[in-house]
Amino acid sequence: MRTMFRRALRCAVILVPVLAHAQQHDVKIEEAWSRPAIQGGTGVVYLTIIDTGAPDRLVALSAPVAAKADLHESFTEQGIAKMRGVATLPVAAGSKVTLSPGGYHIMLMDLKQPLREGDSFPVTLNFEHAGLVTATVTVRRVGRAAP
Repeated sequence: MRTMFRRALRCAVILVPVLAHAQQHDVKIEEAWSRPAIQGGTGVVYLTIIDTGAPDRLVALSAPVAAKADLHESFTEQGIAKMRGVATLPVAAGSKVTLSPGGYHIMLMDLKQPLREGDSFPVTLNFEHAGLVTATVTVRRVGRAAP
């Protein structure tokens, strides 16, 4: 009986820090949506990242519907609308980061298929600490308000 108790205690001592570490990096994705786009063209994904754990950083993206997925930022400089690629995106602990029109967004280059209203597809976000988080993106018609 004493041996079983010791083994259980050892397992608990080992598992508690591992579970605590895993819970520190809780990231989830909400409201993932896209606009219709043609095959071979460029698509876009908007979504909200919610970090309920420790600070993290978005470091990579992928989507099976595109040859390449990158993080971009839209901004205005001296009255001129511009866009640039962004290598990483910090996500503060206990905060939300919204990728939306006119700001940060995911660019889908060289679409392997058309994106039609009502379609859905996965997008995978790779975070420095939380690892891979996959969300389902819904294609919404042009002119429809964001969720």
